[in-house]
Amino acid sequence: MTRRVARLALGTLICLVFAALVALGVWQLERRSWKLALIAQVEQRLHAPPVAAPGPDRWPDIGDRDSYTRVVAQGRYRAGADTFVQATTALGGGYWVLSPLDTGAFTVLVNRGFVPPEMRGKAPPPKGPVRVEGLLRVTEPEGAFLRSNDPASGRWYSRDVAAIAAEHRLSNVAPYFIDASGPKTGFPRGGLTVVRFRNNHLGYALTWFGLAAGLLVMVFIVRRMGKGAAADTE
Repeated sequence: MTRRVARLALGTLICLVFAALVALGVWQLERRSWKLALIAQVEQRLHAPPVAAPGPDRWPDIGDRDSYTRVVAQGRYRAGADTFVQATTALGGGYWVLSPLDTGAFTVLVNRGFVPPEMRGKAPPPKGPVRVEGLLRVTEPEGAFLRSNDPASGRWYSRDVAAIAAEHRLSNVAPYFIDASGPKTGFPRGGLTVVRFRNNHLGYALTWFGLAAGLLVMVFIVRRMGKGAAADTE
């Protein structure tokens, strides 16, 4: 009786593990479908004509679905309010330069581009009216992996819009920033936004399905061995 209960428990455990592995594989296939749809949407936004940067009436609805939308804003940069956020780009290590742009109706942070370490604090924004075109990016709160923003020390590891606005006492600030698309020469160097999405979900799905299949093969082999041993003892 005890052996029968043990076999039943082991069989139940194997079924549960098999079901979990298959479920994980199916989940990865669903994630792959979602990722492919996201990539297609972003590609469409990247090639669409620029639209006006969303104003306060749109802010409550701003989210990931708006990321990488091409936008345009006009206004004047506020002098002396630049924020330098650590960055690693194709040009090496340095900083993103974020400057507040006053549009007259609201303020939006603009990532004017990348500067090398020696140019920190030496790239003031242009004076007078400007037109900025670039990609809408959602705020990056709380810093980077294992690195928290330290406004008091001027150490920034992510483009946290709310924290930067608070540090410079900015009001009526958009909950996003704009990655400026230019200039392509000199510094700050714009247009370095990397639009890349990892899509390894098919590989993960095949791994989970492979483990499930391997489990079935193991069970089959063990059962065959058990039947063979039983036959030898008869």
